[in-house]
Amino acid sequence: MADHPIVSWDDWLASPPGQYMLRWEAQQYDRTVTDIFGYHAVQMGLPAIDTLRENRMPFSALALDPASGPHGPRAAHPDTRQLLCRFDELPFDTQSIDLATLPHVLEFAEDPHEVLREVSRVLMPEGRVVVTCFNPMSLWGARQGLNRLGAMPFLPTDAQSIGFVRIKDWLKLLGFDIIRGRFGCYCPPYRTDRWLQRAAFMEKAGDRWWPIFGAVYMISAVKRVRNIRLVGPAWKTAKAALTPVASPVATPTGTHGKTPGDDS
Repeated sequence: MADHPIVSWDDWLASPPGQYMLRWEAQQYDRTVTDIFGYHAVQMGLPAIDTLRENRMPFSALALDPASGPHGPRAAHPDTRQLLCRFDELPFDTQSIDLATLPHVLEFAEDPHEVLREVSRVLMPEGRVVVTCFNPMSLWGARQGLNRLGAMPFLPTDAQSIGFVRIKDWLKLLGFDIIRGRFGCYCPPYRTDRWLQRAAFMEKAGDRWWPIFGAVYMISAVKRVRNIRLVGPAWKTAKAALTPVASPVATPTGTHGKTPGDDS
């Protein structure tokens, strides 16, 4: 079997299907983050799009992890604050971030569950996280599966496959409630812009007839912190109620200072 050519993340993002995906994700992030309020927001990875451009928080930053793989061009963030850090060791205080976006971060992470755990640590109670990933249960995912038969890869070869249900389970284990999930890019795995545009009608059809088979999915979740009430044994017994002091008996009227029963 011939060796497969390496499809890098940067090259794929610059290709027609990569641009098609970026346009869809940019629209979804714009719709999702516009009504999320707070003070601090951070985008982790994929600087090819600005996932926070429609968000109105006063502080936003782009975090890049050199150890987690390629991130693509940075043209979408010319003036954004940028920092280099490990995604599994974020340089933020616990419960200090209101919104975190993870566009295709988990697929390149060495331990994606640990990355989500770290995101959970830095998020405020009721903070939001938005994740996008490739969907293995799609036409693009099926096309990528043909690599075993010697076909040329369609998606980046260094991205691991993580299903929608798996991400949902991880988030729920970390105490998140799923707000919404959305799928997109239903067109076949075409490599040219001409054929992708011809198949654009499949976006509406797929969203209606086979909604869970889009090539890309987005999950929006909110961090819940449930109130915990510790119930233990009563180590101290209740003190006995004090017996009230008897009130003095009033002198009966008509005795005029005589002791009852004194006839003298």
